[in-house]
Amino acid sequence: MAPIRVAVAGCAGRMGCAVCDAVKAAEDMELACGIDPHASEEALGSPVFRTIQEALDGCAVDVLVDFTRPDAVADNLAVALPRGIDCVVGTTGMTQQTLEELASRAEQGACLFYAPNFTTGAVLMMQFAKAAAPYFPEAEVIEFHHCNKLDAPSGTALRTAALIAEGRGTKSSSAPGRETEAPGAEGARGALVDGVPVHAVRSMGYVASQEVVFGSMGQTLTIRHDSWDRASYMPGVLLGIRNVGERAGLVVGLESFL
Repeated sequence: MAPIRVAVAGCAGRMGCAVCDAVKAAEDMELACGIDPHASEEALGSPVFRTIQEALDGCAVDVLVDFTRPDAVADNLAVALPRGIDCVVGTTGMTQQTLEELASRAEQGACLFYAPNFTTGAVLMMQFAKAAAPYFPEAEVIEFHHCNKLDAPSGTALRTAALIAEGRGTKSSSAPGRETEAPGAEGARGALVDGVPVHAVRSMGYVASQEVVFGSMGQTLTIRHDSWDRASYMPGVLLGIRNVGERAGLVVGLESFL
């Protein structure tokens, strides 16, 4: 069987570099090219293009992996999907509406696979949170990321809040809300996402961590996941690359392939 030809957008970034290394180490894949204005062929060991258009015109690609920026990812997908390229996306910051619009413009049979988190632990954390949600009237999400992350809250936090609301069957919450915030301290209760307060911490020293704190009369339940190394994302990225060709349209969440 021919190897899966993979293009990596954002190949000069920290996640992009890790993805390139993982693809090159996988026996059933080959790194077709990298896409990044800051990368070099000498460093990558494969062709490098400045734009997605140049990359797709210059080499054969089966799957595009995108770990770029919130202000670039939609433009990349708008080029790749109509050309029938399956896309595996870890760049967060796009709304559900944007994802659906991009998927609707894909060539028939092409798939847009978006995962707010590629670690198995984070996926389990979100599923555990959904399972616990009906039994606790209060829930809050606290996410911790490195100081250079470009979106807040994280895609994982947004997805977690959506799953909690799904588990509850409602987007309302009985937790004290904005009416309790002191004057001049608006935002202290965090952002209300689908009825769930979400708090974003940005600091050096973190890679990616998240807590989901549930409360009811006389008890709390805390579910936490920590990722200390970007290598933890790679099995999930490779799983997405291997499975995206078997789907079509929009697929959200790594749990779809587990």
